[in-house]
Amino acid sequence: MQPNPTWDAASYEDAVDTLTAHNDELTYKVWGGDWCKDCRKLLPDLGAALQAAEVPDERIEEIALDKDKQGPGVEEYDIEYIPTVVVETDDGEEVVRFVESEDLPPAIWLAEQLDKEL
Repeated sequence: MQPNPTWDAASYEDAVDTLTAHNDELTYKVWGGDWCKDCRKLLPDLGAALQAAEVPDERIEEIALDKDKQGPGVEEYDIEYIPTVVVETDDGEEVVRFVESEDLPPAIWLAEQLDKEL
């Protein structure tokens, strides 16, 4: 999930502000794969947003799946489509979940949902 170097944080100030406000209390679990076209399209911008929000690396867990969408946590978290991003509290409680079919980019969608939930 290498951050997109051309992503412009200033254009997404509201999303970055929301992610920043919770950067030390939430964990982002990101399932994807280098082979997945949707992952290659969506995850670099999410990486850039998390970087702009100064989310610590230890709060971002990247989980690579094979082409059969198998890998760590797939059954436990009921992962069917990728990319999937599960945002959890430090207690392991799921707060929000982004699945590849949402109509907004992950950083924006997650920020909007976090604003509603927290």
